[in-house]
Amino acid sequence: MAVSISVVLLLLIIAVIFLRNGAMKLSHALVCILLGFFLASTSMAPTIHQGLAATAQIVSSLRP
Repeated sequence: MAVSISVVLLLLIIAVIFLRNGAMKLSHALVCILLGFFLASTSMAPTIHQGLAATAQIVSSLRP
């Protein structure tokens, strides 16, 4: 668990740096994909899923 959290934090920092530079390349996209896979395997995955589901529900209930 400690290794995967360290990898998640490292990939998160790298992804933020890539996004701030504004030049998303194939290698940057691969880092973001790896970040997603590692996040899915952590204990934070259910919380992230619930947050996204709640956000989608709020957005779908909005009337223009």
